[in-house]
Amino acid sequence: MNKGRLEAFSDGVLAIIITIMVLELKVPEGNSWASLKPMLPRFLAYIFSFIYAGIYWNNHHHMFQAVKKVNGNVLWANLHLLFWLSLMPIATEWIGTTNFSENPVATYGIGLIMCAIAYTILENVIIKSEGENSKLKEAIESRFKEYISIVLYILGIATSFFYPYIAVGFYYIVALIWLIPDRRIEKSLKDK
Repeated sequence: MNKGRLEAFSDGVLAIIITIMVLELKVPEGNSWASLKPMLPRFLAYIFSFIYAGIYWNNHHHMFQAVKKVNGNVLWANLHLLFWLSLMPIATEWIGTTNFSENPVATYGIGLIMCAIAYTILENVIIKSEGENSKLKEAIESRFKEYISIVLYILGIATSFFYPYIAVGFYYIVALIWLIPDRRIEKSLKDK
């Protein structure tokens, strides 16, 4: 099957996720700069989640540049990823309205780790679908980024119950690791 519909659907879902998150930001009551202060935690949560949604969109796009075709298993694995990403607005709203307290930060981390696991599953399903000569398999020979991300998420979730801001720091480190699109894939495609 052609991969175009999968990419278009995924782009649409991620656009809707970002739209839902921004619609949760309410206009401040009042016209002074001080009236912005109460919405600062929600705005910071939105920025953080927007960056994460952007990271997933960017890396998803790069990954599918190395994919020739998709099958039903790839479609379901992609939907699995989109499911976990679609929960991001709820977690974002919860951490924003509770000023990054323990349980919401842990829940946010659980959502992030599930997205990471779903992304890794999607990679594996694509590689299995395309076989041993898969460009994606060649590109991601080392899975260091994937595994270190999961470890950092686990540390963040464990830390969130005692030091939620440090937990957010672990999540931030993972975002920094993935902020630049996957150069392994770009290098592999350049070598064609």
